[in-house]
Amino acid sequence: MPSSAQRTEGVPSPTVVGGVQPEPRTPDISIIAPLHNERVSLALLLEECRTVLDNPELDWAPLGLPDGQRTPRWEMVFVDDGSNDGSWSLVQSLAADHAEVRGFRLRRNLGKSAALSVGFSHARAPIVFSLDADLQDDPKEIPRMVALLASGFDLVSGWKRKRHDSRARVVASRVFNMVVRRLYGLELHDFNCGFKAYRQEVVRDVRIYGELHRFIPVVAAFKGFHVGEIEVSHRARRFGQSRYGWGRAFRGMMDLLTVLFLTRFDSRPAHFFGLPGAFLFSIGIGCVGYVSYLRLAYGQIFSRHPLLIFGVLCSLAGLQLVTSGFLGEMLAAHLP
Repeated sequence: MPSSAQRTEGVPSPTVVGGVQPEPRTPDISIIAPLHNERVSLALLLEECRTVLDNPELDWAPLGLPDGQRTPRWEMVFVDDGSNDGSWSLVQSLAADHAEVRGFRLRRNLGKSAALSVGFSHARAPIVFSLDADLQDDPKEIPRMVALLASGFDLVSGWKRKRHDSRARVVASRVFNMVVRRLYGLELHDFNCGFKAYRQEVVRDVRIYGELHRFIPVVAAFKGFHVGEIEVSHRARRFGQSRYGWGRAFRGMMDLLTVLFLTRFDSRPAHFFGLPGAFLFSIGIGCVGYVSYLRLAYGQIFSRHPLLIFGVLCSLAGLQLVTSGFLGEMLAAHLP
């Protein structure tokens, strides 16, 4: 089984394993399945995808398949995010037995965004799907998502209207989605759903890192892509347990601020740094001016030394922020 390594700028370099394909043809659909310790579900997920994608009775007309081709050519891309339960050995076995399977392994656990980034960079089809490997996403939804994508959208996000998760996770997800809708004005119900369909242009142009996989629709919409949503079925988790926790929620809120900066101030950083900088500088100058007035009018500052120090610090901090904004503008002006 041949092994190769492919580096892509900004993407972690993985260990690679690919199935043997006697006729290397570009697939019509790429399915990206990031995974971490999901060994027991991988073969089942592959079989579910095969059952759907090899079914000629389903409506594949939106793909524009050539005459005589009744089902899409497809590839399954597993990205192992540093599993330690033997998932990688199973991916290697599946790749050896099934020509549609390709596998990539991150050397350590880097998170879902890193795994998706690797999968996106190696997806070969014009239409790319992402779904979780825990069997909660139902591949039977793929034809419906393809049809909506073909109607004029560049990205179709799933909406798990009826969720089979713990109450705490459901509540946290609803709060998160409400906050994101209010901040960005993108009318989606479920930003965090991992089941999505993309045109190849989207996965090439949207760079994700950290925990930014939750905000792919937001970043895509900011870049001018048309984003849609479709209700999808959500199944109860059959194996393992959810890795959702408050630490993950906190990181998500930090990334919320990151995306807010990238989408609103990406091309005008001086507005982001300049306004708080001017505010702090004004406070600092006011404090220093007041202390200076006392010194000139009364010959002493009446124990206002802490106020003087505070004013100087505010002035310096404000000046530094304004300068940072100008430097950001200079960098933005020279970007391609």
